[in-house]
Amino acid sequence: MWKVLAIDPVKCTGCLQCEMACSIENYGVIATSKSRIKVFNFEHEGRKVPYTCTQCAEAWCLHACPVDAIRLDQRTGAKVVDEGTCVGCKVCTIACPFGTINYVQETGKVQKCDLCGGDPACAAACPTGAITFVEADWAGLNKMQQWAAKTAAAVLA
Repeated sequence: MWKVLAIDPVKCTGCLQCEMACSIENYGVIATSKSRIKVFNFEHEGRKVPYTCTQCAEAWCLHACPVDAIRLDQRTGAKVVDEGTCVGCKVCTIACPFGTINYVQETGKVQKCDLCGGDPACAAACPTGAITFVEADWAGLNKMQQWAAKTAAAVLA
């Protein structure tokens, strides 16, 4: 059974531990600008909400990539960017309806959450349990997929 990141925004304090852990895991430095998870600040509501790739089942980014640089990791269920294959065309960034794939100017490639190979650093670093790594069914993935299908059908009608 694949696992996914589950986010409970009510528990987020905006400490940015998740962003720091992500940048250390992927770049070896504390640089929240390099993080693959972002904490959005809804200042008017007084809320902080962590946000990252949901590893969509349909994965529009994967299907849109013209050079097959984004592949499914069968072990973790993550959609992973192969930097050696990525040409930096950004088609995947356009295809992603959630804006969770980012172009990295320094490398000329894109980056997205890859679940840290099955042990997400963001979840491990979250001190409040706002980010957890849970079985995909528990996170309501099926409900999200059903809702997305219903919405897509309404748009196409």
